[in-house]
Amino acid sequence: MTVETFTPKQTTTLDIPVKTLAANSTSAPNTGNRIGFVSLGCPKNLVDSERILTQLRTEGYDVTNSYDDADLVIVNTCGFIDSAVQESLETIGEALAANGKVLVTGCLGVKKDEIVELHPNVLGVTGPHAYDEVLKQVHLHVEKPKHNPLMDLVPDHGVKLTPKHYAYLKISEGCNHRCTFCIIPSMRGDLDSRPIGDVLDEAQRLVNAGVKELLVISQDTSAYGVDVKHKTAFWDGMPVKTHMQQLCEELAKQGVWVRLHYVYPYPHVDDIIPLMAEGKILPYLDIPFQHANKRILKLMKRPGSSDKVLERIAKWREICPELVIRSTFIVGFPGETEEEFEELLDFLEEAQLDRVGCFKYSPVEGAKANDLPDHVPEDVMEDRLQRFMAVQAQISADKLQARIGQEYLILIDEVNTEGAVGRSYMDAPEIDGKVYLTDEFDVQPGDQVWVQIIHADEHDVWGVKVED
Repeated sequence: MTVETFTPKQTTTLDIPVKTLAANSTSAPNTGNRIGFVSLGCPKNLVDSERILTQLRTEGYDVTNSYDDADLVIVNTCGFIDSAVQESLETIGEALAANGKVLVTGCLGVKKDEIVELHPNVLGVTGPHAYDEVLKQVHLHVEKPKHNPLMDLVPDHGVKLTPKHYAYLKISEGCNHRCTFCIIPSMRGDLDSRPIGDVLDEAQRLVNAGVKELLVISQDTSAYGVDVKHKTAFWDGMPVKTHMQQLCEELAKQGVWVRLHYVYPYPHVDDIIPLMAEGKILPYLDIPFQHANKRILKLMKRPGSSDKVLERIAKWREICPELVIRSTFIVGFPGETEEEFEELLDFLEEAQLDRVGCFKYSPVEGAKANDLPDHVPEDVMEDRLQRFMAVQAQISADKLQARIGQEYLILIDEVNTEGAVGRSYMDAPEIDGKVYLTDEFDVQPGDQVWVQIIHADEHDVWGVKVED
């Protein structure tokens, strides 16, 4: 979707809960060591789930996507906004009702008292990226199986919850920002960058396993390495700095699509644009601008101003005309006036962003913005949301209409009864548009084919395969 409102069970560039049942589930007879797993939330949470599942499989546990035949269920929760909290609590209750033995982990785990008060029968609660602690709790309640490493093999790239042809590559935990509407630092802590050698090792394993697209994620991708003062490490015998640009340069050598998410517009992002113009990484930036008015941005404790942002976008497009920019915005932030909202609409018109998500301000327990005066009434927020969506929908429709007649390399995601469905470099999985190839069945997920666009609406495009 090019323009979306954010509701539970919808994947977005923010931490909105999406329920994912464990992949690679078993159909073998239950040996008493079977773990059910439910993953909620953003791609960062999905990576946490993959790491836990990989360790479970390494130790010989079976994994199932059913509550009924599991000996224990793990729910990896999301807690970013109220709807995410509600979805997580409901899922815990659902798992308890269906199975009775439930461990809780993830972002909502930092609110253990709230979880236990509503669901006193949970077996244990841990916070985000608490991999070792989760495994310790599993061992307490489900006997560790007798593992035969010659028979119970785990792929070198670990257990994945995404399709085989794309994967999320998490480069850091936590965040150093203190945005007033966000409680992520209180849940996940300050920035903690992964060693660049570990990141590149994982990327190489994923590519060797058949991944065609690496989606780089973190809470703040631009800040990668700040906490370790961009120290130099070694990978493949060569020195590499723990820095966003050097990371992108090395990932580009893997020969697959590299897509950047959650990028703050720091000055050094300018140095990434030439890599995109040279075709080394995808010309796609996911930058959550959140607003355009300087006063509102200050209240949010967000960097930037609309004038400077527009100048930089224009400069980026001069260097790389193919650049696609995705962003998210909040309408109805406390104190937002009609004039300030109109400024946001003017910014949209001038910026001509390609992919945009918008949601109404929602008070999150523990967020500083809750204490700000002049909260915007619900009906006003809804009106502004609809007006915002109408403006961006027209921008999106015009941009996609301009794609008709052009040819693009498409990565196929699925083949169904109506044909193939894929994505261009302009489309991140789940959150952006799709390319529909009606009546095209001679392809498989993971294939890359050239397609000519023949039709478009506000969100998606349709095309035909270009014959060799």
